[in-house]
Amino acid sequence: MSGDFRPIDHSALDLDLLRRVADVPGLSGFEDAAQALVAEELAKHADEVWRDRMGNVIALRKARKKGSGPTRKVLYAAHADEIGAVVSHVDEEGFIRFRAVGGLDPRTLPSQRVVIHATKDGERQVKGVIAAQSGWLGEDEDRQRVFPVKELYIDVGLPGSVVRRQVHVGDAITFASTFDVLNDDVVVGRNFDDRIGTFCLLEAMRRLEDSDVDVYAVSTVQEEVGVRGIPTAAHAIQPDIALAIDGSLPSDTPYAKPFERQCELGKGTGIYLIDNRTIGNQGLLKGLFATCEAHGIPYQRNLGGATDASEIQRRNLGAWATTIGAPTRYMHSTVQLCHLSDVEATVQLLAKFPQHAAGILPPDWR
Repeated sequence: MSGDFRPIDHSALDLDLLRRVADVPGLSGFEDAAQALVAEELAKHADEVWRDRMGNVIALRKARKKGSGPTRKVLYAAHADEIGAVVSHVDEEGFIRFRAVGGLDPRTLPSQRVVIHATKDGERQVKGVIAAQSGWLGEDEDRQRVFPVKELYIDVGLPGSVVRRQVHVGDAITFASTFDVLNDDVVVGRNFDDRIGTFCLLEAMRRLEDSDVDVYAVSTVQEEVGVRGIPTAAHAIQPDIALAIDGSLPSDTPYAKPFERQCELGKGTGIYLIDNRTIGNQGLLKGLFATCEAHGIPYQRNLGGATDASEIQRRNLGAWATTIGAPTRYMHSTVQLCHLSDVEATVQLLAKFPQHAAGILPPDWR
């Protein structure tokens, strides 16, 4: 965490856009609606916008100034997909079994409301619930165990004949929880991993000032199922420097042991030092810290999970890469929390960094 922490004003954030970004469905592999919104917003602030064959949306804001050497490329990547499920079976009575898409935590699933994006009889949204076992059924030990996904089912409250006409195997399932403002500073949503990152990408592109680097904003697909979308975009762009934008991992809750604590809500953007797939480049980390210090942006040091940065770092000739993002409590649940000051700090870092990016690369960079 930066030494002189101070609260940061977040009143400039467009909460209506954040709500729209958070509420649009976008299960991994079914990101079209989310990507349409992203493409529309990026087109307002970019010189070019296109989609690649995987479905990534790519926007380019060209350098407006001439630097001392070749024009460098900075890539920002935020994934548009969210975790959820697909229909795997519909029985004669209309109860629906499902298969997880991404890292669903079975502990969080019973009693959740869901939406099935059915396409069998025209496109429609079928509402349902993931049924919890009634208290008078089962055995005593059932009240103490976590039901695995294979034992759970969705009840849509319709006759089996109707359900089987409307729903078929492979239909996408998303959670029904929507964005809400918890209080003046904290917001809640089902998919802040990574729709907060998507929002920060859009806000940063809106605020970019003229610089001597090309800035590529990439809204990626299928990150939650193995970082599958970004490799094609990174291969095509061949960036010099890359930042994935994802949730940092706060551990400022009663669930965390004292030695597990790192990021806190409201204390600034998180900068990943290392995660399960990437060791942040030391020159890039120093450049990010220096950018924050120069512009009074609060930041925290974060040890992360795994993000799009891993694939960007190792594509083609390689790139200096790491991840930044607002600390996000309760990831992979439907009650993810973010502090708007941390969101603002993330946006500010993304908006200011292009002015410094080329200068942190070594003189013999090629």
